[in-house]
Amino acid sequence: MKKKTAIVILNWNGRALLETFLPSVMEHSPAECSEVIVADNGSTDDSVSFLRDRYPSVRLILLDRNYGFAGGYNMALEQVDAEYAVLLNSDVEVTAGWLDAPVAILESDASIAGVQPKVRSWRNRSFFEYAGAAGGYIDRYGFPFCRGRLLHVVEEDLGQYDSRTDILWATGACLFIRMDIYRSVGGLDARFFAHQEEVDMCWRMRCRGYRLVYTPHSVIYHVGAATLAAENPRKTFLNFRNSLLMLYKNTPEGKLRHVMRVRLWLDCMAALRFALGGQFGDAKAVYAARREFRRLKDDYLPLRRENMDKTTVDPIPGQMPGSLVIAFYLKGKKKYAEL
Repeated sequence: MKKKTAIVILNWNGRALLETFLPSVMEHSPAECSEVIVADNGSTDDSVSFLRDRYPSVRLILLDRNYGFAGGYNMALEQVDAEYAVLLNSDVEVTAGWLDAPVAILESDASIAGVQPKVRSWRNRSFFEYAGAAGGYIDRYGFPFCRGRLLHVVEEDLGQYDSRTDILWATGACLFIRMDIYRSVGGLDARFFAHQEEVDMCWRMRCRGYRLVYTPHSVIYHVGAATLAAENPRKTFLNFRNSLLMLYKNTPEGKLRHVMRVRLWLDCMAALRFALGGQFGDAKAVYAARREFRRLKDDYLPLRRENMDKTTVDPIPGQMPGSLVIAFYLKGKKKYAEL
């Protein structure tokens, strides 16, 4: 029997995470309306045998190698037949009723492409979690931020963001998505591999007139950085490269030249800051990201043209007109409410 909602967990060598977090998903996801699926990204540990032994009711999608977050989800969702899918990280603890409010919101309005719940930190449970917090936005130069998190500063959850609101992007840690719209905008960009692919996809959705919504009436707890350390040159490379690609794909023609000039200056400042802090690998990663962006730029021109042709909303709601970096470092704004 077809279920309305497919909960899809992408796994790569995550036996320990599945053992810790899958029980909450199974407990709080009613079988009559949802199906739990684990898509395995070519794991070499005993994840698959563990699932077969301990969770025979969980559907397995086996991929032949690690396609990353973006490619892995695209391939997995090709094999999912449901009205809605939840892209759920393997390091997430869900709570009672977590499906109810997001699904109800999707049911209420066909223009709503996706929904994000409140994301708290699993390690420090009274605080928001970096990746998503209470819904995502972006500044003019491609730097994402959240209600509850600006750059590296994360706020305590004191109920200050307990209102439902439209957002620019919803975190891939727990993203409720309408499958027909996911497919119509081309899904996640598999060449991103990992990091900021959900921001890019949500930006495309918003440009085409769809809405993304945050609800505080569904709460999850996310570990974060469970597969790649928070301070890691590879992560720095992916974040900076993907951010540049995202800007190039989605920024309207009349704004692109200025945005890219300022972004060059901001990236140079970021590399200098890494170097002064002794993080030489991260400093090199920023320059490597810019070099890789220049190499890929021509390949992305057809996608840019397609996005521009299909854009119906400019400017998109939720895009900060100025610079988050300047607001944070020069103007001392450390909380979303101060922007």
